[in-house]
Amino acid sequence: MNRQRRDVLKFGALLAGAPLISKVAATNLLADELNSGLVKNGTVNTAAHWGMLKVEVKDGKIVGSNPIQKTSDIPNPLQNFTADMVYKSRIRYPMVRKSYLMDPNNPKPELRGKDEWVRVRYEDAIKLVARELKKTRKEKGIQSVFAGSYGWKSSGNVHNSRILLHRFMNLSGGFVGHLGDYSTGASQVIMPHVMGSIEVYEQQTSWPLILEHSKVVVIWGANPLNTLRIAWTSTDEQGFKYLEELKKSGKKVIIIDPIKSETAQYFDKAQWVTPLPNTDTAMMLGMMHYLYTSDKYDKEFISTYTVGFDKFLPYLLGKTDGVAKDLDWASKICGLKASLIKELADTFMNNRTMLMSGWGMQRAHHGEQPHWAMVTLAAMLGQIGLPGGGFGLSYHYSNGGAPTCKGGVIGGMNSASLGFFNEEGEFIGTNTGSFDKNGRFIAKPVAASGTGQSWLSKATEYVFPLARIADALLNPGKVIDHNGKKITYPDIDFIYWVGGNPFCHHQDTNTLVKAWQKPRTIVVNEPYWTPTAKMADIVFPTTTAYERNDITMTGDYSNMNIVPMKQVVEKFEESRDDYQIFSDLCKAYAKNLVVAYTDNGKDEFDWIKEYYDAAYNQVISVPDLVTDMKPFNEFWAANEPVTFASTPESDQWIRHGEFREDPILNALGTPSGLIEIYSETIEKMGYDDCKAHPMWFEPIEWLGMKDKPAKFHMISAHPADRLHSQLSNTSIRDNYAVANREPIWINEKDAKELGIKDGDLVRVFNARGEALAGAVVTKNISRNVVRLCEGAWYDPDMNGLCKNGSANALTIDIPTSKLANGNIAHTALVNIEKFTGEAPKLTAFSDPKFV
Repeated sequence: MNRQRRDVLKFGALLAGAPLISKVAATNLLADELNSGLVKNGTVNTAAHWGMLKVEVKDGKIVGSNPIQKTSDIPNPLQNFTADMVYKSRIRYPMVRKSYLMDPNNPKPELRGKDEWVRVRYEDAIKLVARELKKTRKEKGIQSVFAGSYGWKSSGNVHNSRILLHRFMNLSGGFVGHLGDYSTGASQVIMPHVMGSIEVYEQQTSWPLILEHSKVVVIWGANPLNTLRIAWTSTDEQGFKYLEELKKSGKKVIIIDPIKSETAQYFDKAQWVTPLPNTDTAMMLGMMHYLYTSDKYDKEFISTYTVGFDKFLPYLLGKTDGVAKDLDWASKICGLKASLIKELADTFMNNRTMLMSGWGMQRAHHGEQPHWAMVTLAAMLGQIGLPGGGFGLSYHYSNGGAPTCKGGVIGGMNSASLGFFNEEGEFIGTNTGSFDKNGRFIAKPVAASGTGQSWLSKATEYVFPLARIADALLNPGKVIDHNGKKITYPDIDFIYWVGGNPFCHHQDTNTLVKAWQKPRTIVVNEPYWTPTAKMADIVFPTTTAYERNDITMTGDYSNMNIVPMKQVVEKFEESRDDYQIFSDLCKAYAKNLVVAYTDNGKDEFDWIKEYYDAAYNQVISVPDLVTDMKPFNEFWAANEPVTFASTPESDQWIRHGEFREDPILNALGTPSGLIEIYSETIEKMGYDDCKAHPMWFEPIEWLGMKDKPAKFHMISAHPADRLHSQLSNTSIRDNYAVANREPIWINEKDAKELGIKDGDLVRVFNARGEALAGAVVTKNISRNVVRLCEGAWYDPDMNGLCKNGSANALTIDIPTSKLANGNIAHTALVNIEKFTGEAPKLTAFSDPKFV
């Protein structure tokens, strides 16, 4: 149950390796037999983040796609645009930026995004990258190479672009990576201190127990009707089924959100509560003060299962700062009536209540505080570890709470081990493997010698929080605090990015543009001309998931299905699989390296079969396990998913249930083994922006501040019809674009005051940047709040105005605190006005300039 979504090994279920380039794969009889021909007319089953798909092919071209199965009546429109994913905005050939190609030593990085592109032979691009990577390592050291490469890579356990990149970088000499992610940057650091586990990527109390025992379900700062359309692997859509059942159950649902989201509209009888953005912690503190002073909290739970409540009380009661965190205090901050906050606290206390939190509240200045406060509130309610009670931080993500099924688990690529080289520059092995007398790479440790032996300590020393990448690029050598340690930024001169789009997901894009001009070399593997690809020096066109073979599972928590991902159509133009690219880079970089990288020549089918067989052997070794799982060749020929069933135990699973049953035998992973309302570990860090217990800190920008720099609080929520920036270039955009731009929600009274009408083109701006958007005038948003969803492809004009409405042109790039250094995407004030003049032409989805 205790799993992270980024763990591609899935319970450590075996296996390493990488695929082999096509010239060698052509000799593989298994590959020839299994991939004897593509379907020219008919249907092919596959999978994507947005579910299992049946793709329709006519004359060798994709013409449609639909879900293989439906679990509810809730639609998922992301599943119907597969053709556009293959044929729109594609990079056709290997390309090099003109100035870089002319002189890689003086590549004029200030021209990134403006320069012309030159088509080059694939072999020449491979040699260029290998040469410049080797040069960078030799001249500036291993810490100058960054390959963290965060992003939502495509589904599939073989073609995991980020792991394949790391495998190459590890074997060839090393790189600097990163800590954390953009999704849960604050919570994944604070929760281990409080709960002893990461919480945000872990299984939740099962939905059947919610439906049976919960009297009140609170959806706090989450929009699961949107976010459950996707999963890190492939969604099983069980979450939709349970939302549907929750609605039919008649249970009390409370939505706490400044926006009447798609989820709030779906639960049309729910209570909609609208605090000011970024004030959730103050609201919870007000509830806690009321519960304590009215003697309504669960004293036994606090004394048995938590530590530090007595040290937290002086702050809550105002003895440390003279300010009691009572209902009136909370009301003034969060903009809700004190009577409403009291009513909510009583409702939570008097009923079996599940607090389902989203992640938006922790993507804010001092984002460590809201989830810490929520745990403390839940502890005072005393329902943690009870069926249908407590809190959950992952119900809105990847179908958390869908019971885990009993069956086989597919393994995945690993990032390999440290590579060693001899004095001639030949690859001689790793700390876990070497070559036998026949030249085969075998699992056998070798002595640490050669040029690779010391890079690991250097890389570890310089690893930094992901959300600080622009700061790191701009300030090499700067020392920052992070979770009790000191981190020194490396001097990054070479970036290799795959499977992600930082020019859509990083905050304060204009600052990122400046930071992106610092490195000498930036390489990107990418199917599409994304904003990030356009800002690179060298781009390799890669295949989409529909142009290669792979295998995945559905349900990050349920492990419900094993899905074959058969190649649907021919590879587009000169696109290549990432592992072919990295195999070829190995061959160009050092003798023998490709043998280790490919584990003696395995291709995609070798790995698909090996992963499947390992799962199959798990299944057949379990007595009385009922499954339709067949031997691999039959499975692949049938092209149908294997489905597993949940068990009575998983149907009845309670998060922290064992801890509640016996907190000594089932202690948490905190220093005390208990829930830490007060953390002595954090106290010793001595940070001024994250103390030893949950607190209200005033954000750098919010609606309650004096001398506001702008009028509206902008919430950059997850979009309904994209996966972050994925699918942005497809015709699904026709369903939501307004004035051919990203839509921005604005309250109808605010719009009237500004003379803005529904459908108007508007300029959204602040001191950091500006963007064009299309106005959606609505009652479904609080006054002085606007919603501009993240993920729109950044499309700047010559003055930096984003013509396409990218929210991160307006967000702030400072850390949540010294503890976690997460991003604060949801802390930003903006102004909005009707745009006048001729609307500039949108170029977000157009090709860049070519020589």
